[in-house]
Amino acid sequence: MNKKIINVAIIGITGYGGLELLRLLYNHPAVHVVSIHNTSDHAEEISTTYPHLKSMYNLTPIPADPLHIMQSADVVFFSTSSGVSKDMAQPFIEANFPVIDLSGDFRLNASEYATWYKKTPAPQHLLDQAKYSLADFYQNDSHYIANPGCYATATLLALAPLAQQGLLDKENIIIDAKSGMSGAGKSLTTSSHFINVNENFTMYKANHHQHIPEITQQLKQWQPNINHIQFTTSLLPINRGIFVSAYVKLHSELSADSLQKIYEDTYQNKPFIRVMTQDQLPNIKQVIGTNFADIGLTYNPDTKYLTIISVIDNMVKGAAGQAIQNMNHLFDLDETTGLELIAQYA
Repeated sequence: MNKKIINVAIIGITGYGGLELLRLLYNHPAVHVVSIHNTSDHAEEISTTYPHLKSMYNLTPIPADPLHIMQSADVVFFSTSSGVSKDMAQPFIEANFPVIDLSGDFRLNASEYATWYKKTPAPQHLLDQAKYSLADFYQNDSHYIANPGCYATATLLALAPLAQQGLLDKENIIIDAKSGMSGAGKSLTTSSHFINVNENFTMYKANHHQHIPEITQQLKQWQPNINHIQFTTSLLPINRGIFVSAYVKLHSELSADSLQKIYEDTYQNKPFIRVMTQDQLPNIKQVIGTNFADIGLTYNPDTKYLTIISVIDNMVKGAAGQAIQNMNHLFDLDETTGLELIAQYA
């Protein structure tokens, strides 16, 4: 599927994810953004609405017409809220046209989606043609890629080395996940008002976050006896970033050195996963603006709990960056193409 220039269309351009796609794709050497699309009637030039794009993009959002997109583009990104792509994806799926969907609409089966998203799902025969694709463990035989959620990405990368070897005690998987404000999207709610977020710390959707089933679904593929996890989410008063603290027990007693080696061996050829030295734990700032996931471990020999810290930028590794990484895989490019970014540390 490799070609010199990949023509890209983006549906859902004015959300945080769509704007992040524009930012990252601008410097991608193999991409040309040919069209941008809204799900509303908004038709103002993108650089007028968002002056930071002035002289960078000369594009105006147009209605999302699948036939027009398939005639002019090689791949389409859905950067839409949940509930949109499930109603728009059918023409692309029937034409076997490449889609990378950043929403949650094609990550779960119909029953699970209805339960966790409280929406009518896409027909199961369409869902069956999508593939959930954690980009760092890319194995794909579908043109429709369901890009993982941000919490799911950070959590799965934290647990993958253990689950893939069947080491997790299935009754002791505790995830305490925290996200910056951009993870909530642009729609304003009482909980996202500045006065409620600033100098505050709030837990939300305890045991009910929609990323729980996709985490469990993938863990089960690696370690079939896992049926549930204890998972909570909290809101940090910052713009970007996810900080996952995973507390797990193992059904085999291993030394801290052995656990460290398992992680280093698993990720030694994964360019976007950086394993910290033993007992060094990462912080959010070291990944902001990048497609890296930084992971650190510390083991308590008294309680037998292993603490795993995983940090990502929710808008890059947790959304647009991983989507581009998946696109690179799909078009047989080096997965790092356009994503070699240094953290915005200051």
